[in-house]
This record gives sequence, C-alpha cells and structure tokens, in this order.
Amino acid sequence: MILALDIGNTRWKMGLFDGNTLAFQQVVTSWTTEQLVAFGNQHNVQSVIYAAVIELPDHFQEILEQHFTTLELKHATPLPFVNRYTTPHTLGKDRLAAVAGAQALYTHKNCLVIDCGTCIKYDLITAPGVYMGGNISPGLNMRSKAMHVFTARLPEVTQHWPGHFIGWNTESALQNGAFLGTVLEMNGFIKLFESEYHPLLVTITGGDAKNIFDRIEHSEKVHEPNLTLYGLNHILTHQLQAS
Repeated sequence: MILALDIGNTRWKMGLFDGNTLAFQQVVTSWTTEQLVAFGNQHNVQSVIYAAVIELPDHFQEILEQHFTTLELKHATPLPFVNRYTTPHTLGKDRLAAVAGAQALYTHKNCLVIDCGTCIKYDLITAPGVYMGGNISPGLNMRSKAMHVFTARLPEVTQHWPGHFIGWNTESALQNGAFLGTVLEMNGFIKLFESEYHPLLVTITGGDAKNIFDRIEHSEKVHEPNLTLYGLNHILTHQLQAS
C-alpha cells in the first residue's frame, strides 16, 4: 500500500492506494508523526509520498524513513512526464502533482487541469506526456477580498452567483465580478488551449471546483477532487519502478 499526503496550510489530505486504486481518503487538520506511523502500520503501508507547502519538523522525514520507503515531492524529483517549464525550481508542488494525476487518470489525452484554489492554476499536459506549462490567476475569495481591501467603500461579499449577469445592487455587482468573471475567464482560457491542443479534456479540481463545474462550457470535462492524491501516487509508483 502507498500513502499519499498533500499537506496544506490548514489541512492534510491523505489517500491510501492499492496499486492505482484509491482505497481510502481522509482530510485531517494535522497529524503527528506517531499518528502517521501508527496509521501506516495498521494499513500495511510500505511507501509514503508527501508534498508540503508548510515547514515540517526536521525529524518528520527521518522518522518516516525508519518505517517506510519515503519520498518528498520536490522540484528535482523525477517525474513520469517531460517537463517543459523553464523555471522548474519555481513550479508549485501542487501543480506538479495535479498534472501527474491527470496523466495517471486520463492517459494519452491532451488535458487541461484547472485547480480552483486560493489561486486558479491552469496547466496543460499533452497526449504524449509533455507538460507545457500554464497560467495562474486570483481565486474567487482573493478576487472578492481584493476589491474590499484595495478600495475605501466596497464591502466584502459572500461567494454566490446572483442569477443574472447584471448586478442590481453593489453586492450582486461584486459577486458577478468575482464569480461570473472567473467563469468567463475559465471558458476563455479553455477555448485558447483547445485552439492549439484538440481534442482537449478539461479536469477541474480544488476547493471551489464544485461551485464552478456546471458553468464550464466544454463538452469533455470531469471534476476530480482527489486529483493531487492520484498524482502523488503516480509519481511515487514511477520512482519505485525506475529504481
């Protein structure tokens, strides 16, 4: 069994894999190394891969390596695809893992990954397995918060689509600007990517994906909330097979 850990700022997302099958998935606020080792031993885990955006204790990997084959995803980690990004040392681990997840789940397809998180990330992997790069823009909450923070009088609004593209008051105008503006941006980027990489599968993931998915105007689209976990498993499996 392989344990994949996506360690974020406020939560840990973990997935237990039997081969390519996600057998168990859970989200926790944090785990101690003792809890992690106990869970791994209980579920017959042989290998662990993790990607972290926070600083972990120095002993974290050392303790894991005493019990499991352990890999931390870094910019220099061997990948199962060709990476055309010209500054790989600046490429986010979440983007790498999401692209690897798309490759694992949708083999031999041009795939545009849209990760709807704090920022919205657009990343393209081609059918032959070449990562071409992508784009980054503000996420839904960031857009709403920015209009409030950087102006004197505009309020911060909840994320909700008012139901019509014309705002009838300041609240609905701001909501349209953030939510509908995001949807229009996504549909525009999808058309641009598809103009050069056709046919194109669009894979949407991230915390805001479920609110946006139905408004994506593309015939071939999927919502995969565990895309990053699948990618981490794919990267570790590639590493183990190569060693």
